Amino acid sequence: MKRIVEIVPARPGWYARWQIAPEATRCYPVSLWALLEEADGTGREVIGVDCIGQWPGADDNEAGAEFVRYLFQTPDSGPPEDAEPPPPAAEQRTGGPRLQPVTAT
Repeated sequence: MKRIVEIVPARPGWYARWQIAPEATRCYPVSLWALLEEADGTGREVIGVDCIGQWPGADDNEAGAEFVRYLFQTPDSGPPEDAEPPPPAAEQRTGGPRLQPVTAT
C-alpha cells in the first residue's frame, strides 16, 4: 500500500489529459499534487489529482478513460483545446485518494 507523504496545491495551468475514445481526449485542471511512498519507504512518485477527483491508477476514474499525461499551459495562453470546465461543486466526487497519510516527524 502506498501512503501520502506530502500534498501541495497545483498552480494554475496544470492539466491531466485523458484518452476517452480512440480519437478523443479530455483535459481537466489538476487540483493538487501528492507525493506517494511505498509502505516500506522505498519508491516515491508524484501524482496529480484533477478537479473531478481522478488520478492515474484510481479504480473509479471516468469509465473508459485512460490517463495520457500531465501538461502545462501558461494561464495567459488559455486552457488546452480539449479542456473541460470543472463540474459544479455538487457534482464533484468526494473522498479524494484512498491512501494512508504519513504523520510528520
